[in-house]
Amino acid sequence: MKEQLQARLQNEFNYLHTHPEISWQEVNTTKYIAELLRKEGLKPIEFSDMTGLYVDIGQGEPKVGFRTDMDALWQEIDGQFQANHSCGHDGHMTMAIGVVLLLKEMKLPGAVRIIFQPAEEKASGAKAMLEKGVIDPLNYLFGSHVRPLVELADGHHAPALYHGAAKLITGTITGIEAHGARPEQGINAIEVAAALVDALKRIWISPTESASIKMTQIQSGGTSTNIIPGTATFSIDARAQTNETMNKLTTGFQIAVDAISLLYGASIKTTVSAYIVAAQVDKDAEEIMRQAITDTVGVTNCAPAIVTPGGEDFHFYTFTKPNLKATMLGLGCAVSPGLHHPQMTFNHKQLPVGAQIITKAIQLAYQQLEGSEQA
Repeated sequence: MKEQLQARLQNEFNYLHTHPEISWQEVNTTKYIAELLRKEGLKPIEFSDMTGLYVDIGQGEPKVGFRTDMDALWQEIDGQFQANHSCGHDGHMTMAIGVVLLLKEMKLPGAVRIIFQPAEEKASGAKAMLEKGVIDPLNYLFGSHVRPLVELADGHHAPALYHGAAKLITGTITGIEAHGARPEQGINAIEVAAALVDALKRIWISPTESASIKMTQIQSGGTSTNIIPGTATFSIDARAQTNETMNKLTTGFQIAVDAISLLYGASIKTTVSAYIVAAQVDKDAEEIMRQAITDTVGVTNCAPAIVTPGGEDFHFYTFTKPNLKATMLGLGCAVSPGLHHPQMTFNHKQLPVGAQIITKAIQLAYQQLEGSEQA
């Protein structure tokens, strides 16, 4: 059975890896997975107005679920920009397919909902699934993410990922253009942006709280170098390990924008283009995942929970529904050179192991629910 599962999942991974689609464009990926599920005798639910799908396995209303992400990144590879699965979502979908195949052979006291979520990289897919009510009947929700070697050794797995919060902000500075010889007649948008960069360094956060905020993009000026530029666009990347610290960064940023705008007499308009909340991990779910890892690969291969600076829109589920018991499996599979690297690779043999761990966690969650009902 193990060799059959390994071979089947490798084939599925090969297809998904070589057919990447970016956020909200996972049309063919959705069709492929839906057809695969139908061939397994299941009835996937698709949406008329967006990509993604879900499927229930078993009888009754689902109380336990597993969510996987589907989208690829858009990045430069060998001089060309293209869709690329360098964040491991191809592996995550493969694990979800493995969970489907394993669950089909089992009898559980209730149904399990497998969710194929689009647009994780845009931090909007989880919100869309929430709006569709896909999560509403669930008591437990599990997720997974492949981990780089700097966090987990190959074959070692973590019961929770404590991701940080991330906020991406875009902005426009509007000043006044002028002749380069008469700078006093203009408001230089680049100088305003430089002042904002300097002000960001003065948003003081306690050294005990992990946080950063910095300008990552700026565009201003045309082809003529003798014109004081009157407009500029910019991007800000803010990171914090907790949602409370992110609130402090956001407040400090707005104070800086207002002060610089007043000082220079320029207009600075900003928009939050993406927002990912920090992890809110349920301790019961984390303990279930820890037991599932131990039961599957042994206690020596069960690593501690991981605190990581990256972001994941999975955590919108618990942020929006605090009573939802959720955690993410950290799959130690030798990701190298690192996540989002255009040539990212990992040990595919860990994918069926991940599927087995998640399946075991689903079983344990139902046992926990049964115990609670009897009590």
